[in-house]
Amino acid sequence: MIKLRLKRFGKKREASFRLVATNSTSRRDGRPLEELGFYNPRTKETRLDTEAIRTRLSQGAQPTDTVRYLLEKGGLIEKTIRPAETVGKLKQAAARDAAAADAKKAEAAAKLAAEVAAADAAAEAAAAEAKAAAEAAAAAPAEDAAAEA
Repeated sequence: MIKLRLKRFGKKREASFRLVATNSTSRRDGRPLEELGFYNPRTKETRLDTEAIRTRLSQGAQPTDTVRYLLEKGGLIEKTIRPAETVGKLKQAAARDAAAADAKKAEAAAKLAAEVAAADAAAEAAAAEAKAAAEAAAAAPAEDAAAEA
């Protein structure tokens, strides 16, 4: 099977790539069947031999993901959504929905906890008020008895 792939060349840390047609079992930098273009990722410069690329694609050559992206940007092939991309996007959407649902549940639980805490505080305040009233009522007869004596 013929692949359209990038062949690295250039200095260390200053890579440039040639777009080549090569056998799928050959090495990345091995001798290609045909050189079809050039790509510099630092400057985003791209030069493509459109006729030769269309010929190779019509012969059944399969571009790698990076080459497919370059060809889509160059207008040589239509942008296609691969099934793996669709599945990945669906998984991401499901994860976002689950996270939003978890956030809503956590917010509801926090709101419920706040309401329970407020109710507990009100109950404690009422109990303290009742205790103070009971103590005042108990102290009032003692004062009356002390006043009589």
